[in-house]
Amino acid sequence: MNSRAIAIFRATHTTRLVLFGSGLIAVTIAVAILFAPAAFYAGYGIDVIGDATLANELKAPAGALLVAGLVMFAGAFRRELAVVSLTTAAVVYLSYGLSRVMSIAIDGVPHSGIVNAAGVELAIGAICLLTLLQVRQINTN
Repeated sequence: MNSRAIAIFRATHTTRLVLFGSGLIAVTIAVAILFAPAAFYAGYGIDVIGDATLANELKAPAGALLVAGLVMFAGAFRRELAVVSLTTAAVVYLSYGLSRVMSIAIDGVPHSGIVNAAGVELAIGAICLLTLLQVRQINTN
């Protein structure tokens, strides 16, 4: 097996793992927010019980997160969707993480769970971006 074939083999398995993991996390969080928002947000010290406006405002982006998570999953199983799926994953996770960092800088430090979420989102986003760059490099060679 030549070095290009080995690189493609490794990249394919890494890509699938990254997309499966990022998709699983996104879908799980989205489903939790859509169907059990009180339980999900209680862990962050946010009470949504009895506040239909807040629940609605929190569920709207969860629908978009669910669709993005499904796009990530699709790339784990359909090789031709890998670049689109990795791009989606990097954009979603980095935008969430960077928005949280911006909010921390402007609004102050929130509940520790949200600070931890920002770190995880930035890490996942960076992994997705690096994987995307690796796949694009292999595809251009």
